[in-house]
Amino acid sequence: MRRICLIWGMAASEGKARQLDEFEFDAALWLYPGKGGWYFVTLPADIARQNRFLAEPKTRGWRSEAVIVRTGKTEWRTSIFPDKASGSFLLPVKAEVRQKEKLAAGQTIRIKLSLDGS
Repeated sequence: MRRICLIWGMAASEGKARQLDEFEFDAALWLYPGKGGWYFVTLPADIARQNRFLAEPKTRGWRSEAVIVRTGKTEWRTSIFPDKASGSFLLPVKAEVRQKEKLAAGQTIRIKLSLDGS
């Protein structure tokens, strides 16, 4: 079980301090069944709640939030999108990243995500 507590603008998780706007988690990569062949990761519920709390209200399309993401050795900028079905956010994982990291649908991957304040 992962325990997270808030401490003066920092979060301590399993004894490690980190900035509140940075998250690290494992999640399954999945293929959207509709047109386009989009691949996504659904953020864990606790991280989605924290993101809603920390993110500034924006007028970005589809209520998306800009993020910086890393998996393996690959880092990229993208947006996460709220998902009514899961009550969480969806993180799209583009083909270039999947190819570099040799990722496939159904695979559990480690994600490091931070809010992009730029």
